[in-house]
Amino acid sequence: MKFNMKKNRIALYVDLLFCLVIMPLVIMTLPVNKLIVHESAFLVAIVIYVYFLYFIYRTVNIPKLLMNKKYINIIVLILALIVLTQLFTRFPLPSDTLTNDNKIIEGRLRIRTQIIWFFFLIVTGFALAIELTFELFRQILLKHEIAAEKDKAELALYKAQINPHFLFNTLNTIYALVLSGSDKTESALVKFSNILRYMYEHTESETIPIKKEIEYIRQYVDLQSLRLNRHTKVNLDIAMDDQQAPVPPMILITFIENAFKYGTSSEKDCTIYITIKLRKGVLDFSMQNNIMRMREDKGSGIGIANCRKRLELLYPGRFDLKTTETDNIFNTRLTLRLQ
Repeated sequence: MKFNMKKNRIALYVDLLFCLVIMPLVIMTLPVNKLIVHESAFLVAIVIYVYFLYFIYRTVNIPKLLMNKKYINIIVLILALIVLTQLFTRFPLPSDTLTNDNKIIEGRLRIRTQIIWFFFLIVTGFALAIELTFELFRQILLKHEIAAEKDKAELALYKAQINPHFLFNTLNTIYALVLSGSDKTESALVKFSNILRYMYEHTESETIPIKKEIEYIRQYVDLQSLRLNRHTKVNLDIAMDDQQAPVPPMILITFIENAFKYGTSSEKDCTIYITIKLRKGVLDFSMQNNIMRMREDKGSGIGIANCRKRLELLYPGRFDLKTTETDNIFNTRLTLRLQ
């Protein structure tokens, strides 16, 4: 937000500089006195054209379209402006200066054409240079912001993901399995060990193959399910067409943790539905759970708000995250375009 405010303020100063200083100086290179007397309509038209062209460029932001690979939009825009400029070169001569001398007429039209295309190139170059500078500046600040948020997220992961409730509940579950002589004890210990290793090994990685993230989620769900009785059911549905697709580590676990924390019961029937689909570079995550208990501390854990912020930094404009509560059912839906 601070960056956007700073960028808007700088953009305003640049626009004022262009409109009030640069372009008036460039226009003054023309024979303004003669144009005012003999071709005032053309002078007014060229001024309007220059400012119109500038603000079209500033509004559309061609460098941003280029980064988003919207090449068709860029080509259409440039062609439209070229056609408009070419039409403008046919601006009629004033009736009181018409002459039968074709050479004079052609000479004046040629000068007009040169003036118009000169301004077209000046405005185009200046506007594109400004937008390119802004975009580079934005990318640099964004990288710094991502790095800062990553450091915060790493600290939060250590404090929140490996929390005492999860550790104590899991250890108590394993202890109960040991006392009962269950054949699930070894499997539970392996899963618990793998989860801890995953948490510590991948918090510094920017992305990991989605296969590893899914395996972590499976082991987490299996381990949590050990402490649940018959009243809570977990339905995990996973389908992927690319197991090596890169995803940020632990990007989905916040939602799953919340489901186990607030959507399980040892007395009432409830179900947690978790669906993870990956198709053609688009990750579709959805989850639904009964609300069995209300959140007491809205600031506990990393939280959905922090997860949304992380997505905004890593995938700006490429994700859609929605959470809703309806009839005591909590729904989460995340659609993420990875590429």
